[in-house]
Amino acid sequence: MHLLKLFAFNNSEEYAREVQAVLTRHFQTLLDAEADRLWDEGILNQEKLDEIRQEDLHSK
Repeated sequence: MHLLKLFAFNNSEEYAREVQAVLTRHFQTLLDAEADRLWDEGILNQEKLDEIRQEDLHSK
């Protein structure tokens, strides 16, 4: 709801791109932290990454 209220305040394309960039950076930071945790715990490694690279993730 808060995001919808923000867009009601300023609904320009430039503002939308700015909000998108902020959200993208935020979620990328969370993703990086989780990937680092999985790597440090040995759950994720190069072998697993290679397996994922070969999968068709769109078919799941």
